[in-house]
Amino acid sequence: MSESRDQDAQKITTDALFDGRLICHQHRHGYRFSVDAVLLAHFCPVRPGDRILDLGCGSGIIGLILCSLHQDIALTGLEIQAGLAGLAQKNIQANQWADRMNIVQGDARQPGRFLAAESFDLVVCNPPYRAAGSGRINRTDEAAVARHELKATLDDMVSAAFFAVKNRGPVCFVYPAKGLSRLLTALELKNCAVKHVQPVYSSTSSGQASLVLVEARKNGGPGCLLAAPFYVYDGPDRAYSPAMRNLYKGAGGALSGLDPGQDTKTE
Repeated sequence: MSESRDQDAQKITTDALFDGRLICHQHRHGYRFSVDAVLLAHFCPVRPGDRILDLGCGSGIIGLILCSLHQDIALTGLEIQAGLAGLAQKNIQANQWADRMNIVQGDARQPGRFLAAESFDLVVCNPPYRAAGSGRINRTDEAAVARHELKATLDDMVSAAFFAVKNRGPVCFVYPAKGLSRLLTALELKNCAVKHVQPVYSSTSSGQASLVLVEARKNGGPGCLLAAPFYVYDGPDRAYSPAMRNLYKGAGGALSGLDPGQDTKTE
């Protein structure tokens, strides 16, 4: 019986974005990407020729979106879970991006074992959102590791981003809005100056933001842009807003307002 459950958990679905131009294989019952990954990929400030690191890349969705949007970048994904790292490799092959994207299976808590210091122009991260002791957790479950701080904490991910990014380079995170102070504190402790905060609301009727997208600069100077709200849904029927639909089609451009220089991880 347990073998049957394990086999079922590894069943793979094939999903598509950008009107079918981007393919993403995912485990049917494992960790599956959500709107937060799509938002972060469109938020980070990408320049031609950038070398980009996706910390905790999962099935590679952020890197896949970035490679779709920007034809002249090189992207590395670091992922601790072997199953997800394997899916990310499968997705690279499916989208024919082996020349621009690669996956390293490794632990973000020990970045120096897998990455060279200050070797990336930009680091993006969709970190675990939930404390290890919050709720009942299957500690071997792929989705639990992705969502809970079982293998790495927020501080670990910020430290790894600081290690990997070049001096004055940007690091970008997506995080629940209610945890913004925690993220800002973690960034400040690593001398990453916050430059751009994008609040994300479920809809215009929401009383408070559900997510924040944050860009900080390693050893950066003062000055921060607080952007206007971004709305994911349009009206009470929870259909995606026109702006969100554009992002899923790859037609929405970037969310970043800077010159380059609600927990939505669904069950």
